[in-house]
Amino acid sequence: MLFGYQWDTQHGDLEFALSILPMLLRGLVVTIEASLLGFVVAMVLGLALAALKGVRYRLISWPATILTEFIRGTPLLIQLYFLYFVLPEYGILLPAFLTGALALGLQYSAYTSEVYRAGLSAVPEGQREAAVALDLPTGRTFSHVILPQAVPRIIPALGNYLVSIMKDVPVLSVVTVLEMLNVARIIGDQTFNYMVPLSMVGGLYLILTLLSSSLVQLIDKKLPKQGIPLR
Repeated sequence: MLFGYQWDTQHGDLEFALSILPMLLRGLVVTIEASLLGFVVAMVLGLALAALKGVRYRLISWPATILTEFIRGTPLLIQLYFLYFVLPEYGILLPAFLTGALALGLQYSAYTSEVYRAGLSAVPEGQREAAVALDLPTGRTFSHVILPQAVPRIIPALGNYLVSIMKDVPVLSVVTVLEMLNVARIIGDQTFNYMVPLSMVGGLYLILTLLSSSLVQLIDKKLPKQGIPLR
């Protein structure tokens, strides 16, 4: 029994699949929530790292670059274990779900920072020069001139990382997060039938990634290529 549900393996795979579907859907909700939260963290931290690495002062840009390389060069699992097992020793105790989402966001922030950097670099230098000529503050130039023009260029790459984050969510099972694959494993352990739950999880992941990719493509088509207009 899991989540208060019971299943019956005596009446064929179809009945068994229908009986475990509610449990897998609950695991799917956890998978989506962890993916979205991790993606938001990755976008925010990635933008911060990209901005810091773009600063001309080396005392600021070098530490950001070193931090990015460290995050990108260490496995997600190690970062997850560190957040879950080491931080509590220093009085920082986070729920397993939040820890997992933060680990995903931290890992992928190193990659999204490079996406941001490439997008920001693709903005014509004349845009910056025009902002300087108009005596716009540096922060306003970045947020109202450079970033809106960079966003359409980085949407496809960010969408790819969203799909990658979704496929990495099963790693969170090592810290007891009941995401979709972990639920399927528990069902298999208790019923000795792994084929049905794992096949269903594979199908649900395929549907989820296809929908996510389609949404990203739609957003990419709708955004004006010259940049997002700001009022």
